[in-house]
Amino acid sequence: MSKNATMSKFRFSALDATGSQVSGVETAMSTGAAHLALVQRGFQPLEVTEKKSILKIEVTKKKVPRKEIMHFSRQMGVFMKAGIPIMEALEVIETETTEKLMKKVIVEMIEDLRAGDTFAAAARSHPEAFPNFYVGILESAELTGNLDSVLNQLADYIERDVEARSTLTSALIYPAVVAVMSVGVVVVLATFVMPRFVVFFKSLHAKLPLPTRMLLSASSGFSHYWYAILGAIIVLVVGFVSMRRSQGGRAILDGLLLKLPVLGLLVQAAVLERICRVLSSMLRAGVDLPQAMSVTAEASNNAVYRNGINTIREQMMQGQGLADPLAQTGLFPGAARQMFRVGEETGTLDIQLETAATYYHRELEVRVKHFTSLFEPAVIIFMGVVVGFVAVALISAMYGIYSQVKT
Repeated sequence: MSKNATMSKFRFSALDATGSQVSGVETAMSTGAAHLALVQRGFQPLEVTEKKSILKIEVTKKKVPRKEIMHFSRQMGVFMKAGIPIMEALEVIETETTEKLMKKVIVEMIEDLRAGDTFAAAARSHPEAFPNFYVGILESAELTGNLDSVLNQLADYIERDVEARSTLTSALIYPAVVAVMSVGVVVVLATFVMPRFVVFFKSLHAKLPLPTRMLLSASSGFSHYWYAILGAIIVLVVGFVSMRRSQGGRAILDGLLLKLPVLGLLVQAAVLERICRVLSSMLRAGVDLPQAMSVTAEASNNAVYRNGINTIREQMMQGQGLADPLAQTGLFPGAARQMFRVGEETGTLDIQLETAATYYHRELEVRVKHFTSLFEPAVIIFMGVVVGFVAVALISAMYGIYSQVKT
């Protein structure tokens, strides 16, 4: 096998026999072995990650690009439908894959399959490539025997997700460039341009107007205390990263993000689209609703919605149904609540969720356009105000000096 022969510790979150979520640490030789040990203990694993020491923690974890996972799922679906064995299909895909990390993942999956692992277990050993919901769907698909259609569904989902991310990224490129240029202009003015004018104005011993004095004071403060400003920025960045990595801090930041005007609605649409899409895919693959909701909560990428979905699942396990607990959270708009209720009452929850995902995908596109239509002029206006203030301050100073010299 590709794993090291040494024992490692793995953090896990799982569902016990009563449906309650538990967490802890499991000692095993690999992620797959830890997953198997949890199953043998009667748990349904949701997430299993290696517990690394401080010296081994990577600042940024490498991830396989989503497009590679999409192509892999599509190719595997075609091979499965044609009746080609999984091992042969993986070997063919491995020879055609050019992305280094994905190629390594496939090679290790082939080794795991030869050692007796299932396709889903081999995939679970590689969280850098396959998310929890992806593996959960594969496990159900292997039990029901519809692996080919499920792989195509996963490919479709990832394709929509890639398109949504691409739409958001491309819409923000221009505003981001303008924002960076604005900051660059301010830094250049404060660091290189204004100090020259300070020497010039002092040599004339002239009384400067208020805008000029304000500008020179700001420039002087930036020049003399740049290290303090840089230190404050570093502290803020480190504090932000630390909060994002802690559960409580992540919940606070995600809650604030959802409350922001315009941007909050955009984030909400993106989260709802992901929740509906993942939950629909898992239900269509035959995953039971409690486990599907737990995996969907982890896949939502928002701590507020993750806590809300876990609360809904717990109340549902207590016999309160799905629609009422969902409405009590206040996290889902009326349209989403209605679709959930209709799906629960008619037994077509997966179809209703797919419809809701399509609806929120369109909402996301509209809100991205709305956000960029507001953000672009805001950044341009800010840049104009800064440059305009500098121009007014310098011109008024020149005019004042000229008037004093003339009199």
